[in-house]
Amino acid sequence: MWAGVVTAKSGGMEQEVMASADPVCAEAPQLAAQWARVRGRLQSDVGDIEYRTWLRQMTLTGLDGDEVTVTLPSRFLRDWVRGHYGDRLNQLWQTENREIRRVDIRVGGNPAGLAESIAPAPESASSIVLPPGVESPPALPAAAETRAGGRQETRSELAGALDPRCSFDSFVVGKPNEFAHACARRVSEQPASPGFNPLFLYGGVGLGKTHLMHAIAWELTAGARAGRAAPVSVAYMSAEKFMYRFIAAIRSQSTMEFKEQLRSVDVLMVDDIQFLIGKDNTQEEFFHTFNALVDASRQIVVSADKSPSDLSGLDDRLRTRLGCGMVADLHATTFELRISILEAKAARAAVAVPPRVMEFLAHNITSNVRELDGALNRLIAHSQMFGRPITLETTQEVLHDILKAHDRRVTIEEIQRRVAEHWHIKMSDMSSARRARAVARPRQVAMYLAKQLTSRSLPEIGRKFGNRDHTTVMHAVSRIGELMALDAAFAEDVDLLRRMLESGGR
Repeated sequence: MWAGVVTAKSGGMEQEVMASADPVCAEAPQLAAQWARVRGRLQSDVGDIEYRTWLRQMTLTGLDGDEVTVTLPSRFLRDWVRGHYGDRLNQLWQTENREIRRVDIRVGGNPAGLAESIAPAPESASSIVLPPGVESPPALPAAAETRAGGRQETRSELAGALDPRCSFDSFVVGKPNEFAHACARRVSEQPASPGFNPLFLYGGVGLGKTHLMHAIAWELTAGARAGRAAPVSVAYMSAEKFMYRFIAAIRSQSTMEFKEQLRSVDVLMVDDIQFLIGKDNTQEEFFHTFNALVDASRQIVVSADKSPSDLSGLDDRLRTRLGCGMVADLHATTFELRISILEAKAARAAVAVPPRVMEFLAHNITSNVRELDGALNRLIAHSQMFGRPITLETTQEVLHDILKAHDRRVTIEEIQRRVAEHWHIKMSDMSSARRARAVARPRQVAMYLAKQLTSRSLPEIGRKFGNRDHTTVMHAVSRIGELMALDAAFAEDVDLLRRMLESGGR
């Protein structure tokens, strides 16, 4: 039986939580910590996208002896979580608290009592915990009035939580991403302007697509709150979330409400649209939503890992519409951009990182920005916890697993073979004396990639290409760099070859 009310302060706001003389309530703080760890480990296991789609709405609502009760807002979610994650939840709880023997997953809301004292705060912009020294951007509007019927639609029902660290100010601009950054800026300042609707951002994993999408959403909502523009309603979600909400609407026979909600927003942002490939009914619904919003002069922003023309599996009507606006790609990072990213992050964290360490990281971790960011985070945490300065030696020790995974095992022979296959020339042409452009250009590309992906010296590389002089290799590297800057299609070909070689040719 619950007795009394106590007031707790959180983030400067007071909120009432239930208190009781019951032993279960007395243990609520400890149980809350255990539940937070269970959720954290589950999120690490399944990944952010899957967690947000299926598990974020879990609430711990009861403890009865050796059984805890977790509730979800719908029967569909309950059945999915019970079937796919029930056993893992049991394992995680028993790891945290050996007295817990069973997890009961039910349908329900947030009853007064234990749930209010230990349930995590809703995932919204204002509830995200920020790192020291980072100010929170303004929260998104709590509700946006629809244009049909005047109903109020909460942001949390339409949009996923935005990361406050992903703003334009924290985005490091370089040659590989400057065009995409400029397009994103333009859309955030003038939504639905001619030629920029839709905005389609594409590039490999960890190159900044999601960062730019979050930055657009922050800028639109922050600008409206600062009086720089009229109020803007923004719906940001992953393609998986769009699919899940559409399926849930069909199951609950509320598809008209789903359509009205999405078509009432000023800006619709869908991340990782490639996940709709093979989902014909969901593609059909997105197609009609797309048309309705564009016809009403509302902005659409979409991201994917490939350009619209390369998204085989999407409906042709949808693919052509995605490519009819502004298409901007984010290329693989350059050494200089990776250095700039590391310098910016170290400055924000107010940590001194020696230039040698930054160069070492930028040279060895080339796959994507997230891994580079994570590596520096580990170094900073290790330095702060043990009170040791960051040196090249400690870097190699702390990051041995990452460095081992990124150890360059690509051989010059593999590079030559892959490039020859790509441009349909003979392997022997790589070391021949032929100077026809159809042979010389792929040979230069192979030299360029050999310099980028192996630790071989210029003379060693030259010897692998028919005993050519090291100055020939230097010229090839310089020439290919110039051509990539001038020709986006050629740069994309070279980047594709590089990614394939780095991933083992997959």
